[in-house]
Amino acid sequence: MSSSPTPPLIRATGLTKRYGSQLALDHVDFAVETGRIVGLIGPNGAGKTSALRAILGLATYEGELEVLGREPFGARAALMNEASFIADVAVLPPWLRVDQAIDFVAGVHPRFRRERARALLAKTQIAGKRRIRELSKGMKTLVHLALTMAIDARLLVLDEPTLGLDILARRGFYDALVNDYMDATRTILITTHQVEEVENLLTDVLFIDRGRIVLDCSLDDIAARYAAVEVADDGLAAARAEQPFHERPMLGKKVLYFERPNLDKLATFGEVHTPSVSDLFVAKLSRESVA
Repeated sequence: MSSSPTPPLIRATGLTKRYGSQLALDHVDFAVETGRIVGLIGPNGAGKTSALRAILGLATYEGELEVLGREPFGARAALMNEASFIADVAVLPPWLRVDQAIDFVAGVHPRFRRERARALLAKTQIAGKRRIRELSKGMKTLVHLALTMAIDARLLVLDEPTLGLDILARRGFYDALVNDYMDATRTILITTHQVEEVENLLTDVLFIDRGRIVLDCSLDDIAARYAAVEVADDGLAAARAEQPFHERPMLGKKVLYFERPNLDKLATFGEVHTPSVSDLFVAKLSRESVA
């Protein structure tokens, strides 16, 4: 007898959020499976923060939302025993020492692993006796990241997690995230404006714009579903006849983007490649007319 499929870790159906007359989330449907690293990507004001607040039980909403088998707003305390959150701005008391911050989180979160936090901080050269007010913005962010990643959570939500970090620290954080934290039992939902830095980590993307999901796709499906081709001027008319959904100039040529393309036909116009996540994001949201 076959086992029933595992339900999604997050399931939203008709998820809607209004702020007065403003519609921040417009009847959104999506699902996030266990063991995935999902990028929630959108411009400022697209609805990313509203979606995260609903998922974390921090805001009311309309529609249906289930996170870790719970309705998040009504069961937030239970939800946060299995979820962890890193915000873009971490507020830690300036008078607190780093080792005291570890003690505090250990006392309030049942899934916090003290030695894990210390091991993460040992890689940063941040001494445990230093007070938060003595740390740079980047160091404060690293302390917050270490405290949060030391929580043995099934769901980790990251909202612009590496703001304030230099490129080496950002790379180290993402390496630790994939190599030391992620496994088949955990799920990561991440928003960031630094798409190029995370796209190689992602298994799935959710593009959101004006409160609506523009694309819900795995990285594997992107390779099968989308293609871009560089076309010289003498081939533009024929290439445009294949109905690209976006084009942009590049080094004297045009790059045309296609959904569900005929790859053999596109290859007659120029070099064909799978668009990067960042390029596909711009193409999907720009929707410039093709002359």
